[in-house]
This record gives sequence, structure tokens and C-alpha cells, in this order.
Amino acid sequence: MIEIKNLKKSFGKKQILKGVNLHIKDGEVTTIIGGSGTGKSTLIKCIIRLLEPDAGQILVNGKDITHIHKQLDLANLRREFGYLFQEGALFDSLSVGENVAFSLKYLSNTPKADYPKIVKEKLALVGLKDIENLKPSELSGGMKKRVALARVLVKNPKVILYDEPTSGLDPIMSQIINELIVDLKNKLGVTSVVITHDMKSAFEISDTMVMLYNGIAELTAPVREFKNTANEYARQFMEGSSKGPIQMTITQ
Repeated sequence: MIEIKNLKKSFGKKQILKGVNLHIKDGEVTTIIGGSGTGKSTLIKCIIRLLEPDAGQILVNGKDITHIHKQLDLANLRREFGYLFQEGALFDSLSVGENVAFSLKYLSNTPKADYPKIVKEKLALVGLKDIENLKPSELSGGMKKRVALARVLVKNPKVILYDEPTSGLDPIMSQIINELIVDLKNKLGVTSVVITHDMKSAFEISDTMVMLYNGIAELTAPVREFKNTANEYARQFMEGSSKGPIQMTITQ
């Protein structure tokens, strides 16, 4: 589905991605782990072309998308993707139903009369019902994440990019989100790319895991192999140890 070749991205003099190589398989959940500031969010923003790579290639179904610059072509590309932002990014002034229907209104020719049915269907997919008239301020953190995911599903994306989907959630709600990710993969066949620091979640949802460190994909392996790897970077990160090749600088 997606192949990334020698991808590089810098911000000023700071090089974030130093040559990432990665193959994301169709219909699987690929989870990317790594410390803060290692370029995980930068990588998925390059995939959806919210950021312009400095060098390298991103191939989607064999087509190089790194050189697409026309706004119409970019818009058509992004219709194939769904992006679940870390904080959900709901519009506070809109109701739940209006948030979920946002893509229908601005990115499709769907008749307005069909909005309520589609909104209800997508909310049901994420385990919510009868909340269309509520405002985001009336929802819990977990409900906001699920509403944001329903909004993503309205576009029927082929790929969903999840940026820290369980961040800020309690263990029970985190488990609900994990089960949703796997359920959507199984029911809809979507390809999923997940960024997370939550190792429990990563082990539960992943088909493939990737360790991003020092601007490259240090390790890519099926989840069972990843758990048992001898790679010292991945082992230290999984164990949460302060001792190892990953050195953290603490300032006061």
C-alpha cells in the first residue's frame, strides 16, 4: 500500500528524518514507536502531505506522491486518507452531528437529506448513539476521540493515520480505542498507521511494529518478532529503562 524510501525532513538546521525506509502493508495495523521528538508525527504528516519532504519518495499503490503540488491533486490524495489528530480537533462551535458531517458538506456531493443517516451509521461504528445534538464540551475525552474517528470514517478512507489515539485516556477507554482500531481493520479492511508511546496498546493492535530512532527506522518487524528482538534500542524503549544506548538529557 505505502512504501517510503530514504525520506528526509529538516526544520531549519535540525534534521528530523534522516532517511526513513518503511513498507506499510495493505490492510494491516503498522504501529510506530519512539521517543518524543524522534519524528513520528513528522513522518505521518509527510505521508499525508501536510508537510513537504526534503528528499526521498513516498509511494502509494506504486504512485510517487512526493511531487504532487497542485491543490486539486493534493485534495484528491487526501480523500484516500483519514487523520485522527491527537486531541481529536473537533470544532467546538458545531454539534457532534455537524462535526461528523463536516466532510460530507465540504468534500462530497452527498445530498444533505442523507447526512443524518450517514452520521448515525458512523457514530454506531465507534459505539456511540443518540449524541448528535451534543456539543464537544459535553463529551468525555474518550467520546471526543470516538466522535473524531467517526468524522474520519465518513470519507470511507483507505488509510487511517492515528496520532497518539490513547493519549490522555484512562486504561478502560484506552482499551476501547484499541479494540476499535482492530475492529475497523477487520470490518472495513482499512490500512492503519498508529503513533503511540503506549506499549500495551502497541502490542495489542499491531501487525507490524516500527522503532523510529535518530531519524531512521531502527527496527521493523512483525509484532511477535518485535517483542523478542535483541535490538538494544527497541529493548530499552520497550522496557522503559534509563540504561542503554538511548540517552535522555534532563534539564532543570
